Amino acid sequence: MDPSVINLPAVVVAALVGFVIGGAWYAPALFGAAWQRAAGLDDATVAGGNKAMIFGLAFLFLLVMAFCLAMFLAAPGVTLASGALYGFLTGFGWLFFAIGVVALFERRPWAYLLVNGGYWVVTMTAMGAILGAWK
Repeated sequence: MDPSVINLPAVVVAALVGFVIGGAWYAPALFGAAWQRAAGLDDATVAGGNKAMIFGLAFLFLLVMAFCLAMFLAAPGVTLASGALYGFLTGFGWLFFAIGVVALFERRPWAYLLVNGGYWVVTMTAMGAILGAWK
């Protein structure tokens, strides 16, 4: 794995897309209310906190994840379709079930796994598609 072959603009765009997906996914119009209930959060708790730190670190974490995924997808021959497939497998096979293990031990409801795990499946699939297509 040679980091010099990584398309850094693609990494930034992939992270931004993950951030935008999260904004939509956790909005009240989609899964925000279900996520709040499953996570045991109320509106006041969600509204509180240091927004700049939370959103800033979330974007930084997405950048790290996009860069790491780009390292896996740097092989020649990776396309939009194969990148999306590998992103899906990462999101579903690793992240969804990693959250599932934590959710089991924390005694979280199934909605917690479905909302949070679903976000990662969609996000990693999109990231993989971007990184696979934009070499």
